[in-house]
Amino acid sequence: MVDIPVELPAGPETVTGDWTVGDREDIVLIAHGAGAGKDHPFLVGLADALGAEGLSTLRFNFPYVEKGRRMPGPAAHAIATWNAVVAWARTQEPSARVWATGKSYGGRMASMAVAEGLVVDGLAYLGYPLHAPGKPEKPRAEHLPVIATPQLFIEGTNDPFIQPLEQFETVVSTCQNARVAWVDGGGHSFEVKGQKRPAAEIGASFARVIAEFIRG
Repeated sequence: MVDIPVELPAGPETVTGDWTVGDREDIVLIAHGAGAGKDHPFLVGLADALGAEGLSTLRFNFPYVEKGRRMPGPAAHAIATWNAVVAWARTQEPSARVWATGKSYGGRMASMAVAEGLVVDGLAYLGYPLHAPGKPEKPRAEHLPVIATPQLFIEGTNDPFIQPLEQFETVVSTCQNARVAWVDGGGHSFEVKGQKRPAAEIGASFARVIAEFIRG
């Protein structure tokens, strides 16, 4: 467990992370979704499998989780956390490439941080929440075309956060450097009807595609 200082408008706070050292040429930072912290089995499974690929990983919490709250705080707090976590990672190995990965909310907050100037080598989203379910008229995409950093969207074809798919594909087409890895039949947590798999196993299944993205 590591402690990472974060400068917030109300003063400094600390978030915790789980740091595993692998290939020091690449560090993968892993953020949680809105409803679960860094220790969700999906993220633990992903981190373990990325470690098996030889990559260094850091799973971390946002400040609201550290305080025991269920709902995210202001986006500015999450963006500040992303900046702090990337800075911390660079102190571990200044020459390493740093990759930002996040489940749903965590990935979207990473994209907003990068659009505002945070420098990472790539972004990998695990279920990007384009809009709230049933509200495609309110997409969260205006900042995505600004991002020049390579982006990988890992998405389930049945995810209500990106329906209709045509709208999502149009958004991706506006990005400068982006591609999609589809999970046929997958929902927002990549559950597939008729297939029962532990969350850790589902998370681990994406390590190879992320590793290929990093090394490609």
